[in-house]
Amino acid sequence: MILFCGIPTEPPLALAIAAAEAAEVPHVVFNQREAHFADLLLEHRGDQWGGSLWTQETAWPLESFTGVYTRLIDHSSLPENQPQGSRMPDAEAVARSGFLHGILAEWIEMASCRVLNKAEAMASNGSKPYQAQWIQRAGFLTPPTLVTNDPALALDFARQHGRVIYKSTSSIRSIVREFDPNCPADLARLRSLPTQFQARIVGTNIRVHVVGEKLFATEILSAAVDYRYAQRDGLEVEMLPVDLPAEIAKRCVQLSKMLRLPFCGIDLMRTPCGEYYCFEVNPSPAYSYFEQEAGQPISRAVVDYLSHSAS
Repeated sequence: MILFCGIPTEPPLALAIAAAEAAEVPHVVFNQREAHFADLLLEHRGDQWGGSLWTQETAWPLESFTGVYTRLIDHSSLPENQPQGSRMPDAEAVARSGFLHGILAEWIEMASCRVLNKAEAMASNGSKPYQAQWIQRAGFLTPPTLVTNDPALALDFARQHGRVIYKSTSSIRSIVREFDPNCPADLARLRSLPTQFQARIVGTNIRVHVVGEKLFATEILSAAVDYRYAQRDGLEVEMLPVDLPAEIAKRCVQLSKMLRLPFCGIDLMRTPCGEYYCFEVNPSPAYSYFEQEAGQPISRAVVDYLSHSAS
């Protein structure tokens, strides 16, 4: 039995739930927006943690779950825990919601079943330079990189490498843009926040989703620097399933294992001469975009992975 945690209308979670329903795989949905009507009992039994989750008017033994797919957001961001106009949320209910989410998150970290993905492993995405070291250990090429808040160093880097892009160094989502050394306003803002600069690698973007041992590679055809925001720039995006060379596919699976992320999205670029660069690894991929646009059966792979007990 699979436990889905989060807001069930969110596309990645919704697709996975639909895949479980289509495959007739037993599953339970913990809807965060109904947390005020849920409860959780957690207890230590021998060398394992057990207990039960009360949701949907039923108590579900934690030991019955073969896997957990979690896309939990901070409980304080839930509409039920936010002010509605001049009406403030019930403080006691908000505190109870926070406690429930905290206990559930702790159990997910300790659970012996399969989890996509545990927060401890996802923390590697908090520093892109740190993550890049693991990417290199997996055998991938990475672009020449500079992290700085010094405009002079950024200008020197741009002069050295020509075309340069910049993005966040953390897990905070940012739009990848090409650096314009002739824009004084951008250089002035740089002093307030260390930024990651990279030599721009020209080629074809490929997003690889790894689910356990399964791999789904999607080729993205677009003239945009950041294809995720191509429409903002008036550009088009075309997505097609693609087969990777065996060695590159092997490195992707190995990288997911090294990062302890059985489900992840890996951003590659294939250069015209056939080299593969790896930019970063997303530990909580919004795979629904690629499933819907390229027909990749990622949600079914998620369900297959979670419906089997950990070995």
